[in-house]
Amino acid sequence: MVNNAPIIQFLVEQESRSTLLQPIPRGRVESGPCLPARLPSTGFLQREADQTAPKTILRQLRRSPTPPLTPPPALDSEESDTGQQRTSVSSPVSPSSPSTSSFKSVILPSSPASRAWKEPQPFEVFRAIERKDIMFLMEVRDRAFPLLLRKTGNATPLLHAMRIGQSHRDVAILLLGAFSRWINHLDDSEVQLPKTRVILKALRTNLKLAIDYGLYKSQSDLVASFLQTLVMSEGDKWVKAQIAAVSLALRSGNTAKPVSTAEAAVRKFATRELSRADAIAALEDYVANATIDLLLLSAWSMALESVPGEPIPFYYFARDDRVFTAFADRVEVHRSAIHRNLSRRLKWQLRLLRQVLESRSTTYRAKVELLASELDHGDGV
Repeated sequence: MVNNAPIIQFLVEQESRSTLLQPIPRGRVESGPCLPARLPSTGFLQREADQTAPKTILRQLRRSPTPPLTPPPALDSEESDTGQQRTSVSSPVSPSSPSTSSFKSVILPSSPASRAWKEPQPFEVFRAIERKDIMFLMEVRDRAFPLLLRKTGNATPLLHAMRIGQSHRDVAILLLGAFSRWINHLDDSEVQLPKTRVILKALRTNLKLAIDYGLYKSQSDLVASFLQTLVMSEGDKWVKAQIAAVSLALRSGNTAKPVSTAEAAVRKFATRELSRADAIAALEDYVANATIDLLLLSAWSMALESVPGEPIPFYYFARDDRVFTAFADRVEVHRSAIHRNLSRRLKWQLRLLRQVLESRSTTYRAKVELLASELDHGDGV
């Protein structure tokens, strides 16, 4: 008789082993369709980049280290020795390259193979503007700032960038940022130096030419920034003179029209063309802001004749609502002294200024018109 028990045992073990190794099927996932959010279009991203990149460059310029003050060359004379050719500090950028490529070069590290610096000729600065050679222009800004102001023929570097058109708007913004940065880093002890006064005079000439050209060609987007930088270049001298004039108008009441006096002073400051520029929104906002600040500074300077308070710093002028914030703080601190020592007219003027300007939902232009209706055309006190 044959014993088949081992064979049967082997078959049973094989069957059980195959059962254990068989994969268990996963439960079916129920279908749940969803619609993903649409990505922004390429055109939208490009517009955002074009608007953001110039502002980023200005912030980067103002945070960079202070450049050394170099003696200015002759600002109106052309160099005769133009035979030497030099290699640009950065690689030239093709004129046909997109504007955003010029901004990328700002944050790229400089080449380790440094070359000896030679002051470039004026034509090289103009060529760098045409090629959007941002790194070269920044090198000139740090090492030979007066070259960015020099007038060659009938054009300055800033005017040349504006004449090329909107394709070089970013270069014009870079040059404007360089002007603003140089002014912000200027020490009080350097302002009266002869070489500094020459540079400031050339800078103001550049900005006035740019304002006139911007208004003539309806390139109004940068005019307000030009005017702001122009006011900054004057320092405290112009602000003090206008405060004296507006204070006299406030003392005289509505017959002297203090609001109109302050606004006319701002408009006449830059150029004759600016006084006829009434349809530029950004410019109107700046003019209204500066008008309000002149009224606040003038009113508080009059109050300081009888109140032992602190003056408002002049460098707050025409920079958003800094002057009003300082004005409101000082009025609140010295409220009892103001009530006790000031004249009835001045107390009313301070109260009116604070009441009209503390609103956050009203534009600067609307605030100026409201103040004019009371201080210029109202019954007065």
